[in-house]
Amino acid sequence: MTDVTDDTATDDRKETAAQRVERIKREKAPWSIMDDIRRYAREGFASIPVEDLGVRFRAWGLYTQGDGRGTRGEEQPFFMMRVRTPNGLLTSAMVRTIADLADRYARGAIDITNRQNFQLHWLRIEDIPTVWDALSSVGWTSQGACGDNTRTVTGCPLAGVDHEELIDASPIALAVDRFLNGNADYANLPRKFKITITGCAHWCTYPEINDVGATAVRRADGVVGFHVRVGGGLSTRPHLAVKLPAFVLAEQLPEVVNAIVGIFRDSDELRQNRAKARMKFLFINHGWTADSFLAEIERRVGYSLAPAVEEHPPEGRYRDHLGVQPQKQPGLHYAAFSVLSGRIDPERLRAVARLADTYGDGSLRLTATQNVVVPNIPAERLTAFEAEAAVVGALRSSPFQRGTVSCTGSEFCKLAIVETKQFSIRLAEALEARLPGFSESIKLHVTGCPNACGQHWIADVGLQGVLLNQGGEQVEGFDVFVGGGLGAHSATAHRVGFRASADALPDALERLFSVYDAERDGDESFREWTSRVGDAAVKAALAGVPAAPSLPNAKAVAVPA
Repeated sequence: MTDVTDDTATDDRKETAAQRVERIKREKAPWSIMDDIRRYAREGFASIPVEDLGVRFRAWGLYTQGDGRGTRGEEQPFFMMRVRTPNGLLTSAMVRTIADLADRYARGAIDITNRQNFQLHWLRIEDIPTVWDALSSVGWTSQGACGDNTRTVTGCPLAGVDHEELIDASPIALAVDRFLNGNADYANLPRKFKITITGCAHWCTYPEINDVGATAVRRADGVVGFHVRVGGGLSTRPHLAVKLPAFVLAEQLPEVVNAIVGIFRDSDELRQNRAKARMKFLFINHGWTADSFLAEIERRVGYSLAPAVEEHPPEGRYRDHLGVQPQKQPGLHYAAFSVLSGRIDPERLRAVARLADTYGDGSLRLTATQNVVVPNIPAERLTAFEAEAAVVGALRSSPFQRGTVSCTGSEFCKLAIVETKQFSIRLAEALEARLPGFSESIKLHVTGCPNACGQHWIADVGLQGVLLNQGGEQVEGFDVFVGGGLGAHSATAHRVGFRASADALPDALERLFSVYDAERDGDESFREWTSRVGDAAVKAALAGVPAAPSLPNAKAVAVPA
């Protein structure tokens, strides 16, 4: 006689992680649980079902925190909340609100992310409704900031003010974000989905590593439209986005983006394994090409798109818009503050908001390099602005502060192997002190685990967290990558075969940058130099040992600037 209970238990045991998540999303839509979350706030953390806590909460920008030990630690009854900020566009009222919330409910812990959002930490479930209500009062939400849906649509923080932009694409980015976020037709995707839409000549929002990257381009007849790249992403399997052979008019772009999201939503083959569920795997594992993808877009929108035109991708060394620069509007300037690794305290945020109110028009913008911009400062007020801004700091920063980016790390993230925020801040400050005359732009990206939220794959120097055995003890350390970069000569970074403890890395990187500075050929970039001298020389510089002599006929792989 068959025991039905035993069979059911066996079936349950066979449910994969991907099947479990898909079942939970089907049983109850994640965006439908706002009222449930408000009820949990009244009843306490223990009342939250595990299915909501681990899956559906994410669609509301909520993750539980770890205890500071990352993968080695335990989940805590506190939340990280990511606040969705399309195109990084803010008002001073929004900035003051997030600063006040951080002080009142988040122990002062607030970060700027590399998707132009803010993150709060240490939130209790009891406080979530109050935080939501405060955000709503200034036109803000955490809905869709995480989870298996379209994440915040990013765009150039200088949209509408930059001299070199081809088009102000922010109205399109905002329209796409409004249409997709909260839309039941796009509420259950196989995995997260990242979109950027930009008219920026510098591609500052990294379209090459987004699921959809729309970049403005001018056709020979003067019409400005967009080229669209699809399937970009990093994590453990980096994949640069594929350019579609089409020229998309501005008025066509929202419909084209919606069609692309629909293709991803309908790709059930991606729902079998969450480690291979991003759209890039349609190209990596399932045989899709740029041509077949475009054909499916055209089938869905019901018309053919014009062919792609000549484009000139940016050189890629500078994408951060930092400093004080004139806008395209005569007599106005913007000022971009460097925020080291995106970690900012509430009082400094309030100070920047005061500057925006006093000298600008009260608007601010966040960047994809974890910085903040104050636009629309009249020329006649610039001297006074700069004097007051000097107290806030980092209008003009060192190459190390300017180029350092990090993920959340084990301080709050349960997936991280090592701590990253404080490490990256200390590292940049140490390099500033040790190499005061160093002037080359260096992208120094720090990530706490192989998931690559710190984007080490696209950095001049990428540091990926590892645990090392030293004298029988586990210590936090990093694997060193070099050679990453985007733009006209895009490539992902690679390991050089050197890893060191977090404590030893400042010495190692000081040696590396000192050797580069002494040996560089003219204005040779760091990326060009590492390619020319090769991994053995880079590894030797890091380790502080003499490099092995090069073979007489060895050829370096040239990497243009």
